[in-house]
Amino acid sequence: MTPRFSCGRLALLPLACFAAFPAFAQLTLPKTVVTATRVQQPVAEVVADITILDRDVIERSGAGGLADLLGRVPGISFSRNGGAAATTSVYMRGAESRFTAVFVDGVRIDSQSTGGASWNAIPLSQIDRIEVVRGPAAAVYGSDALGGVIQIFTRKGEVGLSPSVELGVGSQGTRKLDASLSGAQGNVDYALGIYRETSQGFNVQPAGNPDKDGYHNTAASARLGWQLSRAQRLEATLLDSHVDTQYDAPASVSDDHARNDLQTLGLKWLANWSDIYSTEVGVSRGADRYETSPNAYLTDTRVSSYLWQNVWKLGQHRFTAALERREDRLENKSTTPPITDRTQNALSVGYGVRLGAHTLQLNARHDEDSEFGGQNTGGAAYSYAFTSNWRATASTGTAFRAPTLFQRFSIYGVPSLKPETARNLELGVKYEEHANRFSAVAYRNKVSDLITYVSGPGSCINGVGPLAGCYGNTASARYSGITLAGDTRLADVRLGASLDLQNPKDLGTGKQLARRARRMATLTADTRVAGWALGGEVQLVGDRFNDARNTQKLDGYSVLNLTARTALARDWTLLARVDNLADKTYETVKGYATAGRTVYVSLKWASQ
Repeated sequence: MTPRFSCGRLALLPLACFAAFPAFAQLTLPKTVVTATRVQQPVAEVVADITILDRDVIERSGAGGLADLLGRVPGISFSRNGGAAATTSVYMRGAESRFTAVFVDGVRIDSQSTGGASWNAIPLSQIDRIEVVRGPAAAVYGSDALGGVIQIFTRKGEVGLSPSVELGVGSQGTRKLDASLSGAQGNVDYALGIYRETSQGFNVQPAGNPDKDGYHNTAASARLGWQLSRAQRLEATLLDSHVDTQYDAPASVSDDHARNDLQTLGLKWLANWSDIYSTEVGVSRGADRYETSPNAYLTDTRVSSYLWQNVWKLGQHRFTAALERREDRLENKSTTPPITDRTQNALSVGYGVRLGAHTLQLNARHDEDSEFGGQNTGGAAYSYAFTSNWRATASTGTAFRAPTLFQRFSIYGVPSLKPETARNLELGVKYEEHANRFSAVAYRNKVSDLITYVSGPGSCINGVGPLAGCYGNTASARYSGITLAGDTRLADVRLGASLDLQNPKDLGTGKQLARRARRMATLTADTRVAGWALGGEVQLVGDRFNDARNTQKLDGYSVLNLTARTALARDWTLLARVDNLADKTYETVKGYATAGRTVYVSLKWASQ
């Protein structure tokens, strides 16, 4: 049995309480960030609690999938029903997976069945940069952002021609091909990518069908830009991903398959009309399709969005105003009718200013939902730089999430469900000087009218007679905690760590929310030796419970991962990765195994 993770063990890991964010993810920071306020702004002017992962960080991390990478970010954890391509939930500061708003190149992705993004269907190989904003952001993005926002950007073409091909092999019969081509000529830039990964997998449900549960993942992405003039730009983006995963249905002895199809399409027109005024007009659609066989089940979500955003910059003052429309559509035979939809029209405004040591950000938004009427949200954030290296931050915000169409119109649904709402307060302090960074953020996010599935004989009567259960606004929750993070350099070694002490709690029962630990930590180190870039990472996750009643315990665990990378020649790079070096046995979902020790090696050619 894996021993518990306790603060006492952190004494053996001297940097665990000095840090905010793994070193491999802090070495390079883009100069600007767009996710915090939906407009481009320097990192130094962002008050929100953010993390940025660029392509170099992603490649050096050696992570096998998006959830694995995000699980190393402060304040984020995940659970998964087996292997890398299985159903995955991501928890931001302990909040429900559906409480994180997710965008790919500005295109919102969501499932109106389960709620939230299909994380297993987002291919890490196609990602150029990830921006993570912790804390409610509904005043900027509308419904869904109770816990935070994750924005994913695919690659963008730059001057010249940049082809690359990567071939990889690994444990469990894993094979991978990743090819890309990007460049720019004249007023046109482009980036194209294709990806294919297959694996024989392992038996993810030991008590079920004793076969290997493998997967196939195929993805393609495209990003095209046309600079119409110095001040006008058109941009089109596409991501298309297909995942076919084997799994064990209850009491099944057949070869069960789950198929996820994820697609995003986006078109933007960016215009700088003057030094003061700029606009963005966007049209996008995100599609999420999930199907199983031979046990037939199909759910298909379409999210269409239309955005007109205006930005005025007057000296140190920045004003924003936006009109946005969102259209949700769900096709599911379990709903009545089988095709359901709704719309949300919104007006949002914002104001930001940086005057000396003071930075202020204010946002307000009104969403008019076709089912629930008006929803008002707001946010206020302030930071004070009391020295050249230290600054204190404080913020508060409200948020909401409309029930999914499945939660309202399926045989388990209740049409009278109300939106879930949240109120958040956080305080923080941040330090940065050359190679040293540190942050500490304390937060408290209370969610009312939390939607849960209530089970039990006679628990729900919903027009079709007694059911085993149904959805209801039956709970409230509080997500509170503190995140410490930072990194430093000792000689030629870069060290980093993060520590999360959190208390995701059901206020009605006093129980710990399912599958979320109260203690998590990550330690990283990387260095260069004889032409090799070497990296190591230890992840520690405390005890959790698999169920809301806290009767099924999941023991804490620790995992050690190692990576090594070297340039074989001018255009050739060799990468080797060992995950779970100690071959630990643990679960993130009761009854579902996780991979033991795995090895992966790849060879990449990229024209310099």
